[in-house]
Amino acid sequence: MSSAPERVGDGEFSDFFYTATDGLTLHARIYGEAREGRRPVVCLPGLTRNARDFHLLALHLASHAPVPRQVIAFDYRGRGQSDYDPDIGNYTVVTEAGDILAGLAALGVNEAAFIGTSRGGLIIHLLGAMQPAALKAIVFNDIGPAIEGDGLRHISDYLGKGAPKPQTRADAIATQKAVHGADFPALGKADWETMVDALYRTGPEGLIPDFDPKLVETLAGIDFSQPLPTLWPQFDALSDIPMLAIRGENSRLLSKTTLAEMARRHPTLKTMTVAGQGHAPFLETGDLPAAIASFIDDAGRA
Repeated sequence: MSSAPERVGDGEFSDFFYTATDGLTLHARIYGEAREGRRPVVCLPGLTRNARDFHLLALHLASHAPVPRQVIAFDYRGRGQSDYDPDIGNYTVVTEAGDILAGLAALGVNEAAFIGTSRGGLIIHLLGAMQPAALKAIVFNDIGPAIEGDGLRHISDYLGKGAPKPQTRADAIATQKAVHGADFPALGKADWETMVDALYRTGPEGLIPDFDPKLVETLAGIDFSQPLPTLWPQFDALSDIPMLAIRGENSRLLSKTTLAEMARRHPTLKTMTVAGQGHAPFLETGDLPAAIASFIDDAGRA
């Protein structure tokens, strides 16, 4: 871990670079300043996603919420501005959880509220086992301790076809609508633009998905005809932590049955279902920013 992590200002946020235990340079975005008596919010994205997914939510939480908080949104190794790993065997939730703890240590953050979308939620389960005192509130965005095989197969199928390289923003939007439009009828033009701006970066031959293409290989070999491993023991260990679970109405990954079982095991669990969205809901839409801010504030008073 670097003794002097780099933080570069940009106005709305600053870029924070630190060194993982194996030498890779990793990145996070930081919105706002640390505030005495207010825990920061840590945002963890999905499998192939990056810190930009949280930009609008982070701006709300850091600048416009009734109780502004510092927000730290991470790029895992192989995503966004973090280094790609030459060993794809390191693209695991265990390694990535360790990277998050290294980043928080570099920032001097001992505890926080955590928001995890998809894979980010799986990482939160592991953080609860690795450093439980760090988690003071949890928001799961369309993820739980049990994943539906059909949902993961859908992700594997569209990633396995090869990452499209659209020439223009309009092409990229059309591509994403073709894949995800049926699950997200509630999204408008601005929402699709936000998604594309977060997912792609500009390369010499057009737009390129902003992740290591080798990530797709980590899904190879999964037998989707068999039940996937679950994290119920890790979830049960989080039972004393205030928790909000958000599910997309059309989600293929988080089932209604799993959400109900989460509520049975966690008696104070709060739940929200987002109409017209699938996996995973856009956290900057509708009343989600205000609801998330309110939940984190209430958790701080618990």
